[in-house]
Amino acid sequence: MEAAVATNSASTGTSGTELVDYQTHPERYAHWRLNIDAPVATLVLNTREDGGIRPGYKLKLNSYDLGVDIELHDALQRIRFEHPEVKAVVITSGRERIFCSGANIFMLGLSSHAWKVNFCKFTNETRNGIEDSSRHSGLKFIAACNGTTAGGGYELALACDEIVLTDDRSSAVSLPEVPLLGVLPGTGGLTRVTDKRRVRHDLADIFCTTTEGVRGQRAVDWRLVDAVVKPQQFGDYVKRRAQELAARSDRPHDAKGVALTPLKRKVDEAGYHYEFVDVHLDARTRQATITVKAPQAAQPQDAAGIVAAGAKWWPLQMARELDDAILMLRTNQRELGTWVLKTAGDANPVLAVDATLARHQGHWFVRETVGLLRRTLARLDVSSRTLIALIEPGSCFAGTLLELALAADRSYMLDSGVGGPRLALSALNFGTYPRVDELSRVEARFYCQAEPVAAVRAAAGRELAPVEALELGLITAAPDELDWADEIRMMLEERASMSPDALTAMEANLRFGVTETMQTRVFARLSAWQNWIFIRPNAVGETGALKVFGTGNKAMFNWERV
Repeated sequence: MEAAVATNSASTGTSGTELVDYQTHPERYAHWRLNIDAPVATLVLNTREDGGIRPGYKLKLNSYDLGVDIELHDALQRIRFEHPEVKAVVITSGRERIFCSGANIFMLGLSSHAWKVNFCKFTNETRNGIEDSSRHSGLKFIAACNGTTAGGGYELALACDEIVLTDDRSSAVSLPEVPLLGVLPGTGGLTRVTDKRRVRHDLADIFCTTTEGVRGQRAVDWRLVDAVVKPQQFGDYVKRRAQELAARSDRPHDAKGVALTPLKRKVDEAGYHYEFVDVHLDARTRQATITVKAPQAAQPQDAAGIVAAGAKWWPLQMARELDDAILMLRTNQRELGTWVLKTAGDANPVLAVDATLARHQGHWFVRETVGLLRRTLARLDVSSRTLIALIEPGSCFAGTLLELALAADRSYMLDSGVGGPRLALSALNFGTYPRVDELSRVEARFYCQAEPVAAVRAAAGRELAPVEALELGLITAAPDELDWADEIRMMLEERASMSPDALTAMEANLRFGVTETMQTRVFARLSAWQNWIFIRPNAVGETGALKVFGTGNKAMFNWERV
């Protein structure tokens, strides 16, 4: 049995609760079963009622919590990397007459505001990852809804390419959160109903305010599902559609997968320590310093060598470590509101890896590695933390690692003359790692204005000193050695003195401007409204709908519209 390696492990997170670990393995799954019958994989949800990640509730009716979604995230990663022969994924239920009833309501009622928000964000990212793999990796997804599909269960189905609902006269799809719980479908439901399924506004209004949902042919007519199939033909229909979708994929049928071996991670009071990522925790200043290291050994340049390196190939290992560090910090260190981003090592090996990634971008394993880097950087973009990049001597903000500085709210580069830090752009900075608004970070930085983007593109391939980086608009400031320490200290102290709520809202608004996509609407507009509703008494007060659900008492609302 594989597990993440953690020594000298700290047992608590921010609030004294047990550390949440996002690393798992199929042998340890309590809620999902992964079956491979190439070219189709089937993910079967059968939640263990007493298997909640926190005590105090039971996962009845195939409902889910963070632990269930951690397993789903892991299973998707293993399909991507360990099973290249898989070209289509069927997501279904191991229960009769119930596909999934969504996020566990009693868990939500017991959870802190921060837990609810982090939970919703992670589930959003997992569902966005399904669509990302469909868009970029040749993986197609079918939701085989073999029973009632409600709330977050329908939101999971919405993330798939096709939704098939059993036509048994009782199974329905529904988003009952507004009438039943006084909250929103928080993992993309409202947005995907309009932006993806193109459900007409008035019909969507009825659907989202009706607890019993929509079933049968009406669900097809309203565009809520793609097909309804009688139970006797359901299995054969899903199998045939999965095979048809798989036939369109360019994933290889005869390639050997790459095992995602456990991350070697040490957790102690000082932070989280990996081979290529190090996180230093500072409770006094409420900061976490994330340092990403360049490869030290020569990296393979041909496809065979890359596959042979497997999970130890630097871009894959680094991406997995950074992704894990981001998730660990977001869930377990909520009071550390500023993340200082640093890099260490020689820029040349990073640029060499970028050239290899570009040269072999059509290879399935390289494509999946780029996909993980893309999703990890996007996870950084939507994290509710102040991001400050410090570019100092010994840094290697080049190519892929320059994306960290481009993602930051501010970036400071020490101007120390000859031998000082340098930046470097590669071809990968111009579209390989789009944000959730589908723009490269260079394009987003300049709001897609042609002249500054062209100037930055012309500078690709050479080292940039602080003055030139400042002139190109790639950094915020370039203090000299006399001013560096004081300017950085004062900037960080000032940031730490401000309201974290106001900063979270300000940063989210400033990071994403001009271009809006379905994903930005999910993370910005929908998430912001859900965040607000989660603290309103109509939802979570003593007589709020979420609090009294299941007690037999009726919710009592403040009827003001605000």
